Amino acid sequence: MARFARRPLLGGLAALAAARPALAQQPAEGGSTRLGALFPFTGPLALLGDEHFRGLELAAEERNAAGGLLGRPIRLLRGDAADAERAQAEAKRLIGPDRALAILGTCASPLSFAASQAAELAGVPYLELGAIADPITERGFRLLFRTAPRATEFGRVAVDAIPDLLAAAWTVPAGGLKIVLLHEDSLYGQSFAAAAEAQLKARALPLAERVGYGARSIEWAPIIQRLRGHGADVLLHAGYQNDILLLYRGLREAAWRPRMVIGAGAGYSLVDSAHAIGPDFEGTLVADVPGYEVNDRFAPGVRPFLELYRKRYGSEPRSGHSLANYVGARAGFDAIQRAAAPERDRIRAALAATEVPEGGTANGWGIRFDDKGQNQRTRVLLQQWQGGRLVAVAPAEAATAALRASMGAVG
Repeated sequence: MARFARRPLLGGLAALAAARPALAQQPAEGGSTRLGALFPFTGPLALLGDEHFRGLELAAEERNAAGGLLGRPIRLLRGDAADAERAQAEAKRLIGPDRALAILGTCASPLSFAASQAAELAGVPYLELGAIADPITERGFRLLFRTAPRATEFGRVAVDAIPDLLAAAWTVPAGGLKIVLLHEDSLYGQSFAAAAEAQLKARALPLAERVGYGARSIEWAPIIQRLRGHGADVLLHAGYQNDILLLYRGLREAAWRPRMVIGAGAGYSLVDSAHAIGPDFEGTLVADVPGYEVNDRFAPGVRPFLELYRKRYGSEPRSGHSLANYVGARAGFDAIQRAAAPERDRIRAALAATEVPEGGTANGWGIRFDDKGQNQRTRVLLQQWQGGRLVAVAPAEAATAALRASMGAVG
């Protein structure tokens, strides 16, 4: 398995906060319920971070219009998680001097992994709304809950598209396809790649090569040459927005591309990525949280959310991550309200007892947490860029368009 950068060591942490006495954090000077909003507002993930934050912001404004939380208006305290070190430092600031009752975030897996550790040690609830790496919820933390899907689900949806849809459309045996797995080498990329590799094995699909790269030290030309050397039919890729732009630029310069690219969420869902890349991005498949071109029967709350977003920001959403964060934040607010007091153990118990049936949220998800704090009722959809829009193509109950089996502009 090729490597272009060393893997960071994945650490673990015992749930030390379990032994601490329950904290009763007073919501505020000024009479507000103070909640940390921890996202990358600067740096290479700022665009993605801001889109995640907007979903939380809309949920908070909606809650305030209905009377607030615990009898007081919500005040979101922004923390800039520009990198993992900053994420941990900002979490400590929000918990300490700013006295946040809980933290919500964080968008990217390395940021979430670091910040949630700080929150657990301090005995403060942490609600992850967007980061997907499996190890985030595998550490046994008592106060960490995640409303978003795990990387395992992204890997399954991305890989299943190969034998279930692409091989049939190309009228070729799936086992004869050349498949390459490419991923950035942080916690996000590693987690997706491990899930995809396991699913390829489960579906008896051969993997030509797995290639990891360090986003800050990558040279794209040699990687693209290796893809071309394999004659890759399908490229499975987990990368952030800048990685994606450079990958497609390199493919264009090489005058070659695989028959299909399947991206894992993140920058692959951003409208800004589609605009920056242009016609070459057409047909790209994306495994991600539900977007806005989804069947109304699957997610009947999408249209009302769209109107809310447009009215608030004067533009169209940049990805479905704002919707996913809105859904998760609403579930978190409901739990805190049911807790009826700003106490750690009561909030934890209320989150653990959350029960929303599948289809009961704006994007079609339900909410039910397992004993590790992972939501068991999420859905990852297979989506595709068609005509400059990201449309759902599978499963059938969510789809608004048929899958196109080729990349590039049509006509």
